[in-house]
Amino acid sequence: MQSYSDSYKRSGVDITAGYRAVELMKRHIARTKTPGAIDDIGGFGGLFLPSLSGMKEPVLVSGTDGVGTKLKIAFLLDKHDTVGIDCVAMCVNDVICCGASPLFFLDYIALGKNVPERVAEVVSGVAEGCVQAGAALVGGETAEMPGFYPEDEYDLAGFSVGLVDREKIIDKRAQKAGDVIIALPSSGVHSNGFSLVRRVFKIGEGGKNEYVSELGASLYETLLTPTRIYVKPVLSLLKRVSVKGISHITGGGFFENIPRSLNDGLAAEINKKDVRRLPIFDLIQKTGDIPERDMFNTFNMGVGMTLTVDEKDADAALEALENQGAYVLGRLVSGEKGVILC
Repeated sequence: MQSYSDSYKRSGVDITAGYRAVELMKRHIARTKTPGAIDDIGGFGGLFLPSLSGMKEPVLVSGTDGVGTKLKIAFLLDKHDTVGIDCVAMCVNDVICCGASPLFFLDYIALGKNVPERVAEVVSGVAEGCVQAGAALVGGETAEMPGFYPEDEYDLAGFSVGLVDREKIIDKRAQKAGDVIIALPSSGVHSNGFSLVRRVFKIGEGGKNEYVSELGASLYETLLTPTRIYVKPVLSLLKRVSVKGISHITGGGFFENIPRSLNDGLAAEINKKDVRRLPIFDLIQKTGDIPERDMFNTFNMGVGMTLTVDEKDADAALEALENQGAYVLGRLVSGEKGVILC
């Protein structure tokens, strides 16, 4: 490689570190290769040849998101191999809500100083997320931005594209009162609400990372648990059962996300005692003295995704998702679109 600039390096940008980072991440990227990925990393664009066999009207579905201030926990623990899973999950879990299969993913890492080994560690998590989602990591960007980010910090975002036949797009218009809402458990806080989490536990402001018996781990380790990726179990379910609505529970919790998957004139009726809350949410609520409604309007509360099916299909759906810990969360009732917690 002939590319090298002393002047640029003196300004804080070491382009050779970027080349080193690419070399270190290639083995991780290779794990994500799928039949449609037809080019190696390093070009100006990621190439992908989708298979349209059997599709009448192929529709592309895209999703983009980042990890947010959960990254602050990764910085404090100096652990960077899981946040990439979060980044992928936040995108592909959205894409699957339409019934689409994620095809490929691209990431964007902006940082104050390019430490190749740390970048490769981040990308190892992105690759793991792609493997879990069945998506190819076809490209990305690492931007060294001295003076904009502290040297030991970075931001991480991503973008995914999926594919679905138009006639198989999840259609909430088929919903009716009596339909069953099925919950897929979350792995923890996932990647939303961390500004509130950090305030509650005073993270970065004197708060301590202590072992918590209720959690069975340290606080920070629990908070850093990567977001669960639901792609493969949901795609498998769609082959067996007609699903009328899917909601990815992210920022805004139950009250913002579940209504997005509901038809007009229907509400989701959920009994709070049926929500299998994880201990971390009890700890957040108690420590921060947070009203219950705010908890359900900020966090997933232990429910990472909901799926709505006809009552006659509920048992088949639960059987198909048996290994995922799925359970009945509630039902649809006639009324103004929204969530009724009782």
